[in-house]
Formats: sequence, C-alpha cells, structure tokens
Amino acid sequence: MPFISDTLARVKPSPTIAVTNKARDLKAEGRDVIGLGAGEPDFDTPENIKAAAKRAIDEGKTKYTAVDGIPELKAAICAKFKRENGLDYTPAQVTVGTGGKQVLYNALVATLNPGDEVIIPAPYWVSYPDMVLLAGGTPVTVTAGIESNFKLTPEKLEAAITPRTKWFIFNSPSNPTGAGYSQSELKALTDVLMRHPHVWVMSDDMYEHLVFDDFRFVTPAEVEPGLYARTLTCNGVSKAYAMTGWRIGYAAGPVELIKAMCTIQSQSTSNPCSVAQYAAVEALNGPQDFLAENKTTFQRRRDLVVSMLNQAKGVTCPRPEGAFYVYPDISGCIGKTSAGGAAITDDEAFATALLEETGVAVVFGAAFGLSPNFRVSYATSDAALEEACRRIQAFCAGLR
Repeated sequence: MPFISDTLARVKPSPTIAVTNKARDLKAEGRDVIGLGAGEPDFDTPENIKAAAKRAIDEGKTKYTAVDGIPELKAAICAKFKRENGLDYTPAQVTVGTGGKQVLYNALVATLNPGDEVIIPAPYWVSYPDMVLLAGGTPVTVTAGIESNFKLTPEKLEAAITPRTKWFIFNSPSNPTGAGYSQSELKALTDVLMRHPHVWVMSDDMYEHLVFDDFRFVTPAEVEPGLYARTLTCNGVSKAYAMTGWRIGYAAGPVELIKAMCTIQSQSTSNPCSVAQYAAVEALNGPQDFLAENKTTFQRRRDLVVSMLNQAKGVTCPRPEGAFYVYPDISGCIGKTSAGGAAITDDEAFATALLEETGVAVVFGAAFGLSPNFRVSYATSDAALEEACRRIQAFCAGLR
C-alpha cells in the first residue's frame, strides 16, 4: 500500500515560500538577487516587545501554558477588539495559536465535513484553498478581477452560495492585492450574508493596521452586528508588530467554536511558545506610536512601486488601499519572448524568466488564483525596490 497519505496529493507546497527559498539559494551562489516574495516587514521587532520576552525568560515563564493562550494575552486581545473594533468578547471566546495560519486551520478542521463548501475570493492568500482541502472541505473560488479593483461584488457572492456553503473567507486588506473594502463595500457583502444564516464568516484581519491615505479599516462583525454569532474574527501580531518569527495568531468567536478549536490544538501542537505569548501581551498593551511611523514608510514604498511599475511596458499596477503588496496585471507581456529567449506563455513563465535574467524574485499570479499577474512585496528598502523596479522595466522593454 502507498506510504504517503492520499490527502497530500490534494495540496501543494506554498509558492511564496518556494520563491523565497529559490531567491535565498541563488544569493548563496553569489547571484545578485532582489527578493520581493517574502510577506514580512523588514523592520525589527520593537524594543519594548523584545524586552518583555527577555523578562519572561528571566522570570522563568518558560513552561507549558493553557492550550490556547495565557489569561494575560486573552485579556489583552479582548481589550484590543473593544478598543479598535468596537467588538465585545470574553476570554472564553478567544483562542491563541502558533501564528494566524494555525488559527484558520484549526477552525476549518473543527467544522468542515466532506462536501462542505468554503467560498474564497480570488486572488487569495495561497494557503486558503489548501487548508480547506486538508480539512476535507471543497474550496469554491470566486474571481474578483482588476475591473472591480480585486474586490468581490455582492452579486458574485450571492451566486456562489449554495446549501452546502459553510464558510466565507474574507481578507481585507488583501494578500496578495492590498485591496481594502470600505465600510459601504463590506456592508453590501454582509447584507448578502444576512440572507443566508447557514454561512459562517472567517475574517482574516492580519493587515488591519497597514492601511493608507484616508482609508478606514472595518471588519464584518463590526459592520453588521447580526453576524457576530457566526463570525470568527482572526488577527495576529506578525505584520503590524514585525513579529513574524514569534508565531502568535489569535481569533475571537462563539464559545462553541473556540472550544472545538482548542480540542484540535490540544491534540496537535498544544500551547504556543510561552515567551512569545508574553511578548504579544506587550505588543497589544504597550505603546502603539510606531505603527503610524511604519505605515508612513510602507505608504511611501507603495507609491514608489506603483509609479515605477506603471512605467513598465505591458504592465498595469493598481494602487492598493493597504497591506504591503501590489498585484500588477501583465496582459501586455503574455505571448512575447524575453531578451534571453524565454517564451512568456503565462505569468509563471514571466516570473521565472524575470528571476533568471534580472535576479528579481516575484510570485506568479496563478499561485493566488488569478492570472496574468504577479505579486510584489514592498516590505524591503527603498533602494532595493527602486533597483528591482528598474530591472522589471528593462525586462519588459526587452520583450519582443
């Protein structure tokens, strides 16, 4: 009999991690590579948060904790939701996991049965469909293209819902597009969901604090209180607090769901790192002034990248509301041949040739469910972004 589970055949390795690893390998070989694939801030974790972790170590807070989070962190999360989102949760409604990904996965494993459908707007974060498949469900992707600024319309959401729909996964601002839904745009979606009481909402708010210009972040249960009892509001400290490696994600929702997620976690990883949890308490309760400073830096980088990519031949780059990604359309590049002789048959061929010929690593659009595009993470220095965009411009100019 086969040794590897048939389930594994339903999923694929993360393309974003693959691109990052490829860029790292090429750098190790001495190649001049600029990696624009990694979805993590280039800032260091703030000093007060690091100091809190050191104190936790010195105080011996290095033992097992409650499976889904220490009381201090759950209290900080409840305070955060009340302060920033106007949402009232008790600690019994909160779960803490080893990164946002585990929180989402726990919820899916705890709720999905064979045949259950999960609506996922495309382009999507690469892990959503594969997590649904691993949990035994069926991902139903619904295209939200450049014509709607990569935002799902209420008409498309309505058309995708069936009696078998269990979850709707919502991500704003979005990875990979950076698109953010305004209150009125989100209200149009929640109005649809209110007509279908069997559909639950999984809101991935990881990029909440990375919004630009006069955009105001809102989350589904905040916009439509009628969805509170069937919404899992998910977040974490990875992006806003530059704590990707600390691996702390969290969510709040109905007690029954939170208990089920805790059961899954108790038989898989058990508690998140104790030291990282105490650092996360400081992140949520401590000074928040650096958030505005970081946001200003990201907004400047966004404007730089959007401007330079729109000057590349055959490329159209929308100006996103948040996160630290852009998702340019490269329709004008498909069907051509690169200066190095590569046939640009699709966005994966574009990204491959771009890396091999210019040393710029991006993630191709098919990985996110919408082509022909590629994703740029501008969470790196201005100098690296300028040079990368110049190389992209030259590569596109050389297409014939």
